[in-house]
Amino acid sequence: MAEEGRVSKKNHIKLFISVVLWSIALVLSIAARFLNGFAQWYSTHIYPLWVGSVGRMMGYIPFSMSEMLLYLLLIGTVVWIVGRVIGKIAGGGLYSRFMNLFLLAGGLCFLYVVNCGINYHRQSFSDSSGIQIAEYSSEELEDVCIWLTSELSELSGRVERDEKGGMALEFPAEEYAVKAMKKLALEYPELTGYFPRPKELVNSCILSVQNLTGVYSPFTIEANFNGDVQDYVIPFTACHELSHLRGFMQEQEANFIAFLACSRSGEDAFAYSGYLSGWIQCMNVLYKTDYDVWSEVRSLLPEEAEADLKLNREFWAKYDGTIAEVSNKVNDTYLKANGQKEGVKSYNRMVDLIVSYYNSEMLK
Repeated sequence: MAEEGRVSKKNHIKLFISVVLWSIALVLSIAARFLNGFAQWYSTHIYPLWVGSVGRMMGYIPFSMSEMLLYLLLIGTVVWIVGRVIGKIAGGGLYSRFMNLFLLAGGLCFLYVVNCGINYHRQSFSDSSGIQIAEYSSEELEDVCIWLTSELSELSGRVERDEKGGMALEFPAEEYAVKAMKKLALEYPELTGYFPRPKELVNSCILSVQNLTGVYSPFTIEANFNGDVQDYVIPFTACHELSHLRGFMQEQEANFIAFLACSRSGEDAFAYSGYLSGWIQCMNVLYKTDYDVWSEVRSLLPEEAEADLKLNREFWAKYDGTIAEVSNKVNDTYLKANGQKEGVKSYNRMVDLIVSYYNSEMLK
């Protein structure tokens, strides 16, 4: 009876903590969506405290804690299932097991909301920086594509190349990504703050099969990137994920911030990564807008950059399949649920920002 009493007391404590976590997460989510100014205040006053404390602590760990926790969760699940099957794990009752899951889910939901969910409703980077999205003509888009192609022509021959002709990073992208973001923050104060070192996953295949180049973990406040992709993708991806750690969760905004950080970094490999990533997005839109013009601009791309594009296509071709399709649909649903009505297509909104940036800054 005493043992049952202790189990019952533990379950009541778990239930209480779970309800508190779920309730706080719900209240904060509602406030972020409907209380004017709350998300902006939170993202600029409270969220940086988590990045500066938990994010800083995680930054001292040389590997991705979110990846390790995923493995531990999978191992724990397998051990529990096997133990239940062979009868070597004591019971505890269905209610106790449910309470454990309810508490775990409540904790994860709370962490997601305070480290990610609220930030989806903050002021956009384009608004705070004064770079407003506006309608543009096909001629303006053509000018931008030509500008990006010209930049690539200058940079493509200056970056290191591997035996296959692809760009090769000869220095740690993690360190330079932080430097690039800090340098950009000097011009855009809304990016000021602590930047933890982005981390390459030990097993990047986890991201490759999902057709992902990187991921921000709100549970450990870490920026993770796929180390198996072509090297030219890594600088842009690292800066993209670091943008999320400054509270800018909208994907088109993070892409644009990464474009700015890389192109203004002063490092050729980073600049090349930013310009080529921007070129791909802009050229995709130009292809749909005016194929003949796209074809003309496409022919101007230097051979070195062509090699990077070819190697990138070959890499992702290996991972086309059901898992990638499911992952894309899940990501699409996730983005729409967080206010990005265009879902995964919102990644292409980076083009609108680049065109506006070109018209307002580069043509001065």
